Amino acid sequence: MRYMRLLFIAVTGLALLVLALANRASVPVRLLPEDMGALLGLDHVWQLPLFLVILGSVALGVLIGFVWEWFREMRIRSTARGKAREVTRLERELAVLRDQKEGPKDEVLALLENGRG
Repeated sequence: MRYMRLLFIAVTGLALLVLALANRASVPVRLLPEDMGALLGLDHVWQLPLFLVILGSVALGVLIGFVWEWFREMRIRSTARGKAREVTRLERELAVLRDQKEGPKDEVLALLENGRG
């Protein structure tokens, strides 16, 4: 399994390297369309290699996906925390009830059950 993971990482790295070498040309990157940027005064243009634009877009998409899932699962995690607290409370209550339960009539057995024997 370890070798499969290393093979996957190597193939992925090689594919990214080939992608970067094949897309070295600089492309203009704008924050807004030209007309809207000129209207708002935000007509900045950056010249970036195409592979950076591609990989940056993929990384941004993955980040947005992680954040989206984190927010989506927030309710589930909150419910799980509440259930864990309830389980802890019920286990504590069960331990108290077991201690209050009438123990064995024999003193030796009572000492052994309480861990003092």
